Amino acid sequence: MKEVYLDEALPFLKKIDPKRREQFQAYFKNAPLWVLESFMIEKLEKGTTFIREGEPVDMVYFIGDGMIKATDHRIYGISFDFILFTRVYAHGGMEIIMDIDWYTTSLQTVTDCTVVKIPKAQFARWMSTDVVSLKYEAKLMGEYMLEQARDVRAFLFLQGANRLAMLFTRRYEKYEENGVLSLSSDRQELSDFTGLSVKTITRSVKKLKEEGLITKEGNIITISKQQYNRLKENLMEVLSDDEWGS
Repeated sequence: MKEVYLDEALPFLKKIDPKRREQFQAYFKNAPLWVLESFMIEKLEKGTTFIREGEPVDMVYFIGDGMIKATDHRIYGISFDFILFTRVYAHGGMEIIMDIDWYTTSLQTVTDCTVVKIPKAQFARWMSTDVVSLKYEAKLMGEYMLEQARDVRAFLFLQGANRLAMLFTRRYEKYEENGVLSLSSDRQELSDFTGLSVKTITRSVKKLKEEGLITKEGNIITISKQQYNRLKENLMEVLSDDEWGS
């Protein structure tokens, strides 16, 4: 019954990827009707910063369709993009649970997105009265923080092409379709996500292409399943099994 009501409250669920739809259903499995009735759906264009670090928390956002990235502006005044989100998270939920009154990270759409918004008061009330949903939110927060901690530790040991290779393997694991990953070779974007200079990105892309680890045609980089396996094998020689994670 709750799934039927969720589909009615969020009609776009019928059109999105089945995995993301299942994540929405899992997240709101125990949500009371007054939470579902508080939903606000909004379309955001690519490049929209919808959460800004330091601004007061007033809404919790869920990404229904599309892709977003987190950006940190505090590192030497340079914009540093450090994660692409693919799972259904309560963006702004961590701040509410931790009693932080302002957003701790800026979030921007990478593609056109459909977002679901819940006012802070309703989300806080829900989490304070539903221990099962609070535990689920805490689990998602823990998984996200663990993944980030592993990636940061790994990045400390990687330079140049190896660091870019790690970014490519992570993206392959999240975004491949039918065994192939296609992505833009925009040097500035790759620089923002790796912390490498644009010049180093150019050299690293050339090196990986010459070694047959990626394919590049024009501004598009493609990675096959075979290339992904080779990239990961090369990284495993640098990183320990424990550091890489399973």
